[in-house]
Amino acid sequence: MSKPIATPYISTEEIMLPGHLACQGCGHGIIARNVMKTFGKNTVYISIPGCIWITLSRNIPLYWTGTTFQGGAALLSGITNALEIKGNTDMNVVAFVGDGGTADIGMQGLSAAAERNENFFWLCADNHAYMNTGGQRSGATPKYAVTTTTPVGAKSRGKKTWGKNLSFIFAAHHVPYVGTASVGNVNDMVGKIEYAKDIKGFKLLHIQSPCPTGWGFDPSQTVKVAKLMTDSGIWPLYEIVDGVLHLSYKPKELKPVSEALKPQRRFRHLTDDELNEYEEMVAKNWEDLLKMDGKPLPV
Repeated sequence: MSKPIATPYISTEEIMLPGHLACQGCGHGIIARNVMKTFGKNTVYISIPGCIWITLSRNIPLYWTGTTFQGGAALLSGITNALEIKGNTDMNVVAFVGDGGTADIGMQGLSAAAERNENFFWLCADNHAYMNTGGQRSGATPKYAVTTTTPVGAKSRGKKTWGKNLSFIFAAHHVPYVGTASVGNVNDMVGKIEYAKDIKGFKLLHIQSPCPTGWGFDPSQTVKVAKLMTDSGIWPLYEIVDGVLHLSYKPKELKPVSEALKPQRRFRHLTDDELNEYEEMVAKNWEDLLKMDGKPLPV
């Protein structure tokens, strides 16, 4: 087993068992290891069909269960309420789910749980597609990205639309905590979990989880690719606490989006015009976030 990652927030006690079945360089493994050390052993996890369940469930020596794609939030709500009835208010109740189970198939139940302000923590490890079943596009897949259902051809330039802004969607439910995170900044990720885990009510952390297989880059470059996405502003890091947005990472100067996108095979077809479109979108979004920083969202 490798040495623990030293951060200001995280325990050095390893909980995740070694030898997971994920692909080399999978961001989910980095997330799982650090999430488990941050929440500790007094935690129950649920998941749904997908990369996380298939590759990591055997490595979690804690309370772990799963359900159908659309049933994750209902299962977690039931566990939360059962524990409260029994007087157990100390156990962490956590979902470890991908973008398909958050942005698409599981969104209806999750939205209902957010509206009820259920007391659980939802972690969305977002690799931008349904990677476990072949890499089909999801609602979180970025514009122009190549997937098996959004190819590049004579009449296709990859996905036609921008991915859903999950953090703002769930912030609009008036929940106490929503945030974004990335495997490119583990300290930021575990710091947000450490801060939010004791907040009562619905909590969601949307974590960027690069997929070497689906995104098309060398498995040794996972953290670098993730960091380029945050340094370019494509994946900004912030949290929304009781409706107030706080940027948690502000690069002195945003890197060109081409530095983040070109190393990924799914974006290598982009023309200069398409890269400029990305640059303009990111610049506008970053400008808006800077204006909102420290202020309540208009929701």
